[in-house]
Amino acid sequence: MTETWDTIADWYAERVRTGSAMHEFARDVLLDKLPADLSGQRILDLGCGEGLITRALAARGGAVVGIDPSPRMIGHARAAEESGPCGALYAVDDGCSLATVATGSVEWVTAGLSLNNVPDLAAAVTAVRRVLAPDGHLVFTVPHPCFEAPQARWGDRGGGTPGRIVGNYLAEGFWRSANPEGARRAGNQHRTLSTYVTVLVEHGFTIEGTAEPAPGARVVAEQPLRAGLPPFLLFSAVRRGCPKGRCCGRR
Repeated sequence: MTETWDTIADWYAERVRTGSAMHEFARDVLLDKLPADLSGQRILDLGCGEGLITRALAARGGAVVGIDPSPRMIGHARAAEESGPCGALYAVDDGCSLATVATGSVEWVTAGLSLNNVPDLAAAVTAVRRVLAPDGHLVFTVPHPCFEAPQARWGDRGGGTPGRIVGNYLAEGFWRSANPEGARRAGNQHRTLSTYVTVLVEHGFTIEGTAEPAPGARVVAEQPLRAGLPPFLLFSAVRRGCPKGRCCGRR
């Protein structure tokens, strides 16, 4: 069977909620770029999955809506809200259109390891720009493209030294991991660093910062070979002006 986010949703939710060092590290890396107090701030969590980041944003006081294209993932997120209410709302929606989100309705969009799943990055960034208020912020993480490229694997780099053997970095497009215990068995869109930068700039965003956080001690304890390699790439950007010199208004 070809896996999808719906078919792995139960496994994924269980893994996150029983304590996944990598997922908690990914959450904390993104949260570090947001204010500690988000009271009065409207936030969209794009590709929220079972709601790990959404719940954390609500705990900081934000009025947050999590969206995900997987109905089963949203079911897990809503179940968590019912069992431990934090005020988060959820909807099934496509990150390339954000049809359930009103224009100019949020100050922040977060996307934790989700823009690497959308098939059309330009469409997703266009949709994000539409729903953001002027000077609104986009903060997102993706698996680090340099180390999570197609065919990348752990192996012997020579002389008995274990490490990461990088795949075909320039081969952009959809691929699936062969790891039966990896989330990317449901698929992943590989893009180069320059693609992310170019799409953001061409669609009216100013990049405020990037980061390649070193894995924390818990991550290294679980996956020692990751020591010294950043598993994620983070971008923070702000909605400015109009893309390509056009006056886009509220389109």
